Amino acid sequence: MSAARQVKGIAARPVQDEMIGFAVMVLLLVVVKITGLVYPYFIMQALCFALFACAFNLLVGYVGLLSFGHAMFLGIAGYVSAHLAKVGTISIGPARLGWTIDFGPWPPEWAILTGAVSAGVLGLVVGLLAIRRQGIYFAMITLALAQMIYFFCVEAPFTHGEDGIQSVPQGRLFGLFDLSNVTVLYTFVAVVFLLAFLMIYRTINSPFGEILTAIRENEARAVSLGYNVDDYKLAAFVISATLAGLAGALKAIVAQNASLTDVHWSMSGDVILMTLVGGLGTIFGPVVGAVIVVAMQQYLAAFGQWVTVIQGVIFVVCVLAFRRGIIGEIAHALKRSL
Repeated sequence: MSAARQVKGIAARPVQDEMIGFAVMVLLLVVVKITGLVYPYFIMQALCFALFACAFNLLVGYVGLLSFGHAMFLGIAGYVSAHLAKVGTISIGPARLGWTIDFGPWPPEWAILTGAVSAGVLGLVVGLLAIRRQGIYFAMITLALAQMIYFFCVEAPFTHGEDGIQSVPQGRLFGLFDLSNVTVLYTFVAVVFLLAFLMIYRTINSPFGEILTAIRENEARAVSLGYNVDDYKLAAFVISATLAGLAGALKAIVAQNASLTDVHWSMSGDVILMTLVGGLGTIFGPVVGAVIVVAMQQYLAAFGQWVTVIQGVIFVVCVLAFRRGIIGEIAHALKRSL
């Protein structure tokens, strides 16, 4: 066998592994819905957080930028989406001197899209302020800015403070599909998640993704090769923020509410936990980690405040027993790309 064919075979194998994994994930989503083994709203919530974790993993797993404030994108997009879907007014300027544009309640697709875009714009602003820092300095800047967004959400009139935005209408998708129907909503959430997952996968497995990996492995060498690493990191940050916002906007429609929980610093800790438990820098690790963390929060709720302690113990066990994360260890043992 020629050297070219050997290289081609080696390159094709990871793609085959990942496509098989994707097919299995799609099959599981179909089987779970048909059999009714798991409550549909649990799966939809898990998919929203899985998308959030995948977006976060794109930044920390493939660029090496650890954000302690990624919840700001999830939360702000949720608020924007919920507000537009329920009220639809946009206020510009002070209360008495500004303008108020009343569009009425927006269709769900436009509310979700606008929420994701708002998170992307916020990601651009935050990225421009933080991207030139590295390591703990970058992490602390994102945490500080996230706290500013949290207090903004506490005080802003349209968020309703600690009450949040409740009873968000799910509406009709494209004016045709009633999202109050569980099957329609489940299908919509699954399709959005799968499309976003494929977008992340394509980003990682592209020349752009290869440069991001090179920056993570050796930023000085990437600079010496002529790449403007700050531009690449900013682009990755904005993409990650937009996808995290998509997850938050989708979650607001599914849960029919937006609250301070989604923009709190603890949510940034949860997404770090999801990524590490599943497997940092893996394709399917954040999905598995998100399902595990959401399942713990759902089924251990009866333990009250002890849930945090139990999660901490499980996290310590995972770190000690699965240094690469659950999917990372499985991929290493099977010598497969997952």
